[in-house]
Amino acid sequence: MKKLLYVLIMAAGASIMMAQLSSNQKLRLAEAVINQFYVDTVNEENLVEDAIKGMLDKLDPHSSYSNAEETRELNEPLEGNFSGIGISFNMSSDTLYVIQTVAGGPSERVGMLAGDRIIAVNDTNIAGQKMKNSRIMKMLRGPKGTTVDVRVLRNAGTVRPDSINFTITRAEIPIYSVDAAYMVDKKTGFIRVNKFAAETRNEVEKAIRDLQRQGMKQLILDLVDNGGGYLNAAVEILGEFLEPGKLAVYTEGRTSPRYDHMTEPHGLKPLFDKGRLVVMTNQYSASAAEITSGAIQDWDRGLIVGRRTFGKGLVQRPFPFNDGSMIRLTVAHYYTPTGRDIQKPYAKGDRNKYAHDILDRMASGELMHADSIKYVDSLRVNTLRLGRPIYGGGGISPDVFVPLDTADFTHYYRDVMAKGTITRYAIGYVDAHRNEVKKKYPADTDFVNGFQVDDAMLKALYDQAESRDGVKFNAAEAEKSAPLFRMIVKALIGRDIYDNPTYFKVYNEYDPIFKEAYRLINSSDYDRLLSAPKK
Repeated sequence: MKKLLYVLIMAAGASIMMAQLSSNQKLRLAEAVINQFYVDTVNEENLVEDAIKGMLDKLDPHSSYSNAEETRELNEPLEGNFSGIGISFNMSSDTLYVIQTVAGGPSERVGMLAGDRIIAVNDTNIAGQKMKNSRIMKMLRGPKGTTVDVRVLRNAGTVRPDSINFTITRAEIPIYSVDAAYMVDKKTGFIRVNKFAAETRNEVEKAIRDLQRQGMKQLILDLVDNGGGYLNAAVEILGEFLEPGKLAVYTEGRTSPRYDHMTEPHGLKPLFDKGRLVVMTNQYSASAAEITSGAIQDWDRGLIVGRRTFGKGLVQRPFPFNDGSMIRLTVAHYYTPTGRDIQKPYAKGDRNKYAHDILDRMASGELMHADSIKYVDSLRVNTLRLGRPIYGGGGISPDVFVPLDTADFTHYYRDVMAKGTITRYAIGYVDAHRNEVKKKYPADTDFVNGFQVDDAMLKALYDQAESRDGVKFNAAEAEKSAPLFRMIVKALIGRDIYDNPTYFKVYNEYDPIFKEAYRLINSSDYDRLLSAPKK
């Protein structure tokens, strides 16, 4: 009886105490009460993490929590390097296929070659085990200076395949943000940037200098599908395209006063602040990619070609915990030099609707037809040099719209791609014909201009899709998608035999955004669009 009375008194006291607590005290006490009195055993760490996630879910779509492992995975692509063995790879038929070895990296130094299959790591078979890429990468990566044993199958599919054992000493491996940089013609350069990371400025600077040595007078900057990255990387790159001391972007929030980020070249003067400039964007270009394209548009430095960008204009500040986990909390907005808020509208706590925005754009026709884009007069501003009308409202709207091209896309193509058949077919073709192709086309430009994916190759692809991957052949849809099949097969073969830029040299001959960018940069329309409006 006394014990029961004690519990009742304690419960009543706790109720009174909780009613008088501040919000943060209440949260701590709630966690303690659950941990102490809940009927079943609870994982206190998971309980706290779920509470944090629950709070953040009620805020904007980009505030987030990540545990220690997730935090490492988030940061690694932007840091510029990691410790590993130095390969790029694909999983083909449950086997790790080496696409390329990093020049001068650990794998190249021990003699590993493109086309090798890694079948075991430290005596653990990985071939045929249906392992996730993330698990395999954990096995291959590790601290600099440590070793890993791998067993490789070379000349797979031939009469005499070789099994070779390598001991590889891990080293720092660069993560590149420039996928390709090449001369399209004698005066037009092309640079493809996939993210804005710690070394992006140095990579872009090197690419510009290399292209200028080859005679570049005008540049196409490809930011299609670029999901962004570091704010500073975007500001640094703008320092090479704009005059010194220009406003690149500013940030401002409730507790974060306005801060102006000004352009400053890496050297004595900008590398490319004169000469025609066209920036390619689409609906997946976000964050730092929008800062870059927005500033170039605001200052009339160049033209934006493609589709309206994603609209990610919220600044996240990292708040790390001592266990390696982290909260990335939105603290401000990004604004372009004209004052446009890059962030598209959102409802707090409704992440599902936000995630379906791209589908909503498709349904409304925005991705297909320029006249489906609705501009709001109240969000109209004028560019800073020429006074051209441009619009806010979320994302950066292009100066020249290029619709999403679905002419060659079919359900059959989607199914063949989804099954991984195209990648496996390209790997098999390279295995059988690498030396032959290299002999016939010594340079990748020879390959791009001369190699053709013929009907026999397409039939072999279709047969493989049906017999091996269960994709029933559809003659009408295969014929409609043939140009797309030919392009992607050729691009993958070129990438695997030569280098990553070869992929884009092939792809750009097909890509409508690139073709319009190239037409525009060599047209009088460029000057017409970049001119002050008539009074």
